[in-house]
Formats: sequence, structure tokens, C-alpha cells
Amino acid sequence: MPAARPRPASALRFGALTPERWPDLETLFGKNGACAGCWCMYWRKTHAEWRGDKGESNRASLRALVREGPPPGILAYDGDRPVGWCAVAPREEYVALAKSRTLAPVDATPVWSVSCFFIARPYRRQGVSVQLLNAAVEFVRSQGGSVVEGYPVLPKKGAMADAFAWTGLFSAFLKAGFREARPASEGRPIVRREV
Repeated sequence: MPAARPRPASALRFGALTPERWPDLETLFGKNGACAGCWCMYWRKTHAEWRGDKGESNRASLRALVREGPPPGILAYDGDRPVGWCAVAPREEYVALAKSRTLAPVDATPVWSVSCFFIARPYRRQGVSVQLLNAAVEFVRSQGGSVVEGYPVLPKKGAMADAFAWTGLFSAFLKAGFREARPASEGRPIVRREV
């Protein structure tokens, strides 16, 4: 029997990753933790810590963040099925981002950073990331933030493997109303949207 076709992105619903929704994230990420045991901890740890913690340790770290709150991101649902994830938090929570020369702060404005996406395979290239970005902006508004920042990739000619687009595509951010705050350096612009 063929797999059900995903609904258009406009039919999705969104919710912050709270402890009650943790099983939904586990379902979405699967046994590999989204990508090789990352569990969306790449920006939250030093590179050595992240690499050494791949798998169960990264899973436990993210679960602790979810328990302690505030929610570290947004889930997208098709009915009751989790189909997408967008990590968003104040920039200062991302240890590795703070050490990045390419993605150094644009200015002293306090920002919330969109650091990662994970979309279930049948829902990719359906506009889910754009909808997740809009939901993330609404979440940041509810938390009292005023600026949301992202670090998308600019694919070179041809298609980019999904695994390399985990910080989002530049085109998706533009569709969600973000504007370039700093031109691309090494293929990575910094984009912002005021809440």
C-alpha cells in the first residue's frame, strides 16, 4: 500500500516542545536522533563535547533541557503525527554559535536564534520549514523576544543533500519574511525578522 501523501503545509499545526510532547520528538527523530545521534545539540555544546556525546548522551541533554524549560523549539504536526522540528532559543544558549567566526554577532541586539530544522522525509520540500519559521517567530513573541535570527545555507548550483540543509535554506527564510542582516560569509548569510 502506498504511503499517504502529506497535507499542504497550511494544514499543519504547531506546538512548543514541552515535556508532554517529548515522545513526539523521539518519534520524529527516530533511533538515530535526527542525524547521527545529534539530538539537536550541535550548537549547544563545544564540538568536542557534542562529538563525544553523540547518541544517548545528547538525547539525555536535550531531554533535560525540555524538562527544565523553556521549550527549546517548535514541533509541526500533521494531525497527531509529528512531521517537523525547528530549534529556537536565545543566542547565548548556543555555546558553539558563540565561538563561530563566520556567524559572529551582527551587533549588540539581543536575538533568538533558529539553529536547526528536521523534517520527516515525506514532508520535505513541501513548505514545512517556512511554516515552522512563522511558528517560531510567534513562539519568540510569546516569550518576550523581539528579533529572530537565522543562519541558512545558500546551495550552490544543483540540489543540496537534505543532511546539509539542517540550518535551513536561505529561500525558506526569505519566504517567511526574514531579511539579510549580514551578507553571506563562506556561504552563510545571517538573516533576521523583527517580531
